[in-house]
Amino acid sequence: MKKVLVTGAAGQTGQCMKSLVDDYSDVSFVFFDSTSLDISDKLKLDEVFGLERPDFCINLAAYTAVDKAEDDKELAFKVNAEAVLYLAEVCNKYNCVLMHISTDFVFDGEKRVPYVVSDIPNPINVYGASKLQGELYIKANMERYYIVRTSWVYSDYGNNFKKTMLRLAETRNEISVVNDQIGCPTDAMDLCHFLLSLIQGSKAYGIYHFSGGIVCSWYDFAVSIFNENNISIKVNPISTEEYPTRASRPKYSVLG
Repeated sequence: MKKVLVTGAAGQTGQCMKSLVDDYSDVSFVFFDSTSLDISDKLKLDEVFGLERPDFCINLAAYTAVDKAEDDKELAFKVNAEAVLYLAEVCNKYNCVLMHISTDFVFDGEKRVPYVVSDIPNPINVYGASKLQGELYIKANMERYYIVRTSWVYSDYGNNFKKTMLRLAETRNEISVVNDQIGCPTDAMDLCHFLLSLIQGSKAYGIYHFSGGIVCSWYDFAVSIFNENNISIKVNPISTEEYPTRASRPKYSVLG
């Protein structure tokens, strides 16, 4: 039986992973949230890994506040880069395979065809830069790793676009949503199944792209959410320029 240590277990993907435990009887899970394991604490990491001796570590811990990161660069890099280096080092020490979640935001969005793993990253915001640095630390220090880039993750847990739209619909009869940023919404449950398939399978180590199969704008995604939930609300398509944010976002970040 493989032992899998999951960090960042309180987040939406971590909660989805917890809900799947009974479906994977050949895997032994141990879950840690940020209060029980701060991945930026090297001593604590060594203590936990020395005790648990996992075969795999799925790192779901991340700083994901894209706009706040612009003004909180130090913390974003501490969690998304420096702590990932510590994870890489402790995984090496205890012969553990690291499985790390990255993002479509490592790309600049200038392409108009899906990004493949061989494309050169060029992040245009602090969040993307911090996630890319985490990737680079793993590649420079490990041989046995999976970096899984994903995009627009949503679920019934935590904070995400789907839950935000449903919450807004409770108090509004009209909203405006950006229609010129294109990507692929990804169900966190599907992402969890993919991660666990890597653990159970024999795929080569390295970088993988995994996202939902539908290419759309945030506007399209919002309309789909309301339709699926039988919610009647007017959705106005607007441009990125009409909805300025602190952080720049890629106009096209479809993962191939």
